[in-house]
Amino acid sequence: MVKNILDYSQLTQEIKDKATAFGFIEATIASIKVDATAQQDFTDWLNNKFYGDMDYLARNTQLRFHPELLHNGTVSIICVKASYLTKIVSYHQERLQNPAKAYVSSYALGRDYHKVLRKQLTLYSNWIKQHIAQYNFEFDYRVFTDSAPIMEIELAKNSGSGWRGKNTLLLNKEQGSMFFLGEIFTNLPLLVDSPTTAHCGSCTKCMVACPTNAFIAPYVLDATKCISYLTIENKGSIPIEYRKAIGNRIYGCDDCQLVCPWNKFSKLSTFKDFATRNNLDNLDVITAFLWTKNTWMEKMQGSAIYRIGYDAWLRNVAIALGNAPTNEKIVTALKSRLDYPSEMVKEHVAWALMQHLINNNLEQ
Repeated sequence: MVKNILDYSQLTQEIKDKATAFGFIEATIASIKVDATAQQDFTDWLNNKFYGDMDYLARNTQLRFHPELLHNGTVSIICVKASYLTKIVSYHQERLQNPAKAYVSSYALGRDYHKVLRKQLTLYSNWIKQHIAQYNFEFDYRVFTDSAPIMEIELAKNSGSGWRGKNTLLLNKEQGSMFFLGEIFTNLPLLVDSPTTAHCGSCTKCMVACPTNAFIAPYVLDATKCISYLTIENKGSIPIEYRKAIGNRIYGCDDCQLVCPWNKFSKLSTFKDFATRNNLDNLDVITAFLWTKNTWMEKMQGSAIYRIGYDAWLRNVAIALGNAPTNEKIVTALKSRLDYPSEMVKEHVAWALMQHLINNNLEQ
């Protein structure tokens, strides 16, 4: 006999309990409302041009403020978190301190998270569909993971998944912040969770740790100064005033998270796809710089890094080489790219060589 009455309270709990079976740390339920304060804060951030060349952030603001417009019929949103760490935080703190190694942000060491999370969110949604198949309900949904104009952190915050930290990221007392976010927009009228309280207090470690002073104020990030923006989203030359501060960070930056006290509670990932590929957590800067384009493309296939392109990779690694202790091998490697076709790459190579010339003069 087919049932036709759903107990939404029980169903909500069953859906939340099942999240871990698909690799997620937890699931919480958000309403489709984005409060007026969050809307105004985002508008102010846009008006200050803190988004740099990420013009897409200034588009479709109505979709961000009214998430139900992204998928007709949406009445509630299932928010999930998925850890990307495969080694503890102290490991990443240690590898950052070695200037001879190229630092790739911990979230990008494995397979592209967009593909991994979308697959798991789809499997999770299919389970929900099968789970309620006995009821006379036409289940409808759409999955997202950093793939649409959604205020993900705001939705997660409103669902009780954590609070927005002073570094603008979602923090959780039991899980830290080193996780990905994903959403299932659904027509199921699930019971919405209540927001949690914030626990940053007077701590400003994340702001102080930022190498480029990208935090204008607590909860306000000027992306144009952020190393993640400069090495990933930025398509042109990296401003000279930030090159020394970038150090050995060739793709992204974890500094504001590595110093956060709550990240001592970060969970290790259960996703095998996030395991480090191609020795990216122990990559010599010279080796990274001398990879041919074909080699780089082969190694980065299926990685989030692939989308920045080979020239931006060389640009970033050239800066890391310029910041590394001077030795003959580094200088030789840099000189081998002096005739590289890209003017952007040549500019950064020339800058890096100049740093070693200055170092030699200082030592003499």
